[in-house]
Amino acid sequence: MITQKMKYALKALLALADEAAREAPEPLTIEEIARRSGTPKRFLEHILLEVRNAGVIASIRGRSGGYSLIKKPSEVSISDLLRRIDGPIAPLPCLSRSAYQRCEDCTDEASCRIRKVFAEVFWSYLLIIDSLTLADMLRSGQTAAQVLGE
Repeated sequence: MITQKMKYALKALLALADEAAREAPEPLTIEEIARRSGTPKRFLEHILLEVRNAGVIASIRGRSGGYSLIKKPSEVSISDLLRRIDGPIAPLPCLSRSAYQRCEDCTDEASCRIRKVFAEVFWSYLLIIDSLTLADMLRSGQTAAQVLGE
C-alpha cells in the first residue's frame, strides 16, 4: 500500500496539474493547494519540498509566490515519486532494485519458492507502475471503474 504521505503528494500534484492546464496558470500557495486537494496544510510543506527536490515542481518566493508544476504531467513518473517518498516498492527486500538485501531467513535465493512467486507478481506490477505518469492520473479510466465496481 502507498502511505498517506504519498497520497497527499499525489493529491497536491493533481491540484498543481489542474492549475497548470488552465489558460493562465498561477503559482499556488500551500493554503490553496491544501484547499483544492483536501490535504492537511501542516503536512504539505515537507511533502512539497521533497517533490520540489525531485525536480517536479518549483517554488516561487514573494507576494505572488507559491508552487507550480515545472514538468509536463506526462513526464512525471509515479514510480519515481513513490520510491522517493515511500522508499523501495518491492514486496521482498531480495527483489528490490534500489535497496536489495538478502532475506535474513533465506538459505538459498536461487531455490526460494517465495522469492520466485513474488518475483513474478512484482514483475507484472513493475510493468504497470513504471509506465504510470501524472497524466494517466488526470484521465479517468474504464479499468478503475471495473475495479471499483462502478
